[in-house]
Amino acid sequence: MQNADRMIVRELAKQYAELANSDEQKRSHRRMRDSNDLKIVRPPVLIDEIPWHELTSDDSLVCRCEDPLARRTEWFFRRSIFQKKHFRTDLLMPDYWKVRMAYEISPLGVEKQVTQSAARAKSFLDVLEEEESLDLIREPSFCARPDLDERNMNFFTDLFHGILPVRLVGANCMYMQFWDDISELRGVEPIYEDMYDRPEYLHRIMQTFVRRASARMDFLERHFHVDNDPISLHCTPGMISGLAQDGLKATWYRGMAQPFSCVSPDMFKEFEFDYIKPLAERCAYTYYGCCEPLDNRIEILKGIRNLRKIGVSPWANEALCAEQIGGDYVFARKPNPANVAYRTDPDVIRRETENTVKLCLRYGCPLEFVLKDVTTVSRKPENLILWANTVSETLDQYYEKA
Repeated sequence: MQNADRMIVRELAKQYAELANSDEQKRSHRRMRDSNDLKIVRPPVLIDEIPWHELTSDDSLVCRCEDPLARRTEWFFRRSIFQKKHFRTDLLMPDYWKVRMAYEISPLGVEKQVTQSAARAKSFLDVLEEEESLDLIREPSFCARPDLDERNMNFFTDLFHGILPVRLVGANCMYMQFWDDISELRGVEPIYEDMYDRPEYLHRIMQTFVRRASARMDFLERHFHVDNDPISLHCTPGMISGLAQDGLKATWYRGMAQPFSCVSPDMFKEFEFDYIKPLAERCAYTYYGCCEPLDNRIEILKGIRNLRKIGVSPWANEALCAEQIGGDYVFARKPNPANVAYRTDPDVIRRETENTVKLCLRYGCPLEFVLKDVTTVSRKPENLILWANTVSETLDQYYEKA
């Protein structure tokens, strides 16, 4: 790394470290942990999956490093500092630098074939249409790379000397999105058709992917330390009490089946739930759900013994979700990102937030807000600023500040 790049990164690291060690961070940390511990507290608020390419007119988001690794590190710091400066949210900024333990996994054996339109819409060719093609998918093999771990630790320890401690950590969570991955190999329509026409073949496909996932969990449990300080589980806070120091009981299972938004609860159980339940219960806790509405399958999900958090998407029936979730799970609310896409109306945001809060208070639901899947803000960062301010101000009216 050139000295100019090094100076840029170290200066940003100093700004980051000051924010990461603030009293505000301690408050956000406590909020997230208390919420995941099923306490009724002032809910944490986050913004994730931001269209950063629309916000680069702000000079503070312009990267200046030349070296690729330096530039990636610079970009992480710039985004974190920007969010903490402009958004009234509970973004957690660890007061140390995480180096993920490195490993390699053998190729799947088949590759997705995708075309993209001018509007960036993707279409996937069904590369598993013929049942014989499933035999091309290989059993996985894994290889730990302690040589890379040592190199990365030495590099970042030297880079951040006197600014940020550096820790070597393992997997953050067991993130499984089987039907997202299968859809990229087939498209969604063939999957829906095969639920009726070739259900046995769909079961063979899912069994293949679950075997690979189980083998990966076995490998990580045997050879890697697991990160038991999970700041984020992909668009949701992971801070919680009761995690083990190591092994799969030191982390969460994170599941979803977004392409199953339109299937019946029975088919959800047959093709998703029955497969993921044994995997999920190997971990300490389970968070289930993403963009798919789950109001008609929460009772099924309750069959996972360690279920702790349930996603409530913009397309879910909130009242049905709150009634079923009660105080037993976290109501992980994902507000409608369309409300920041062009023009942000604080009255609309306030009404949406109040509706969620009133339902959760009525049914005693621990609550969090995570605005995600923000594909555009029409190059208006003020939309996100107004959203964060409005949601936070509304929550302050209903919950005791902490």
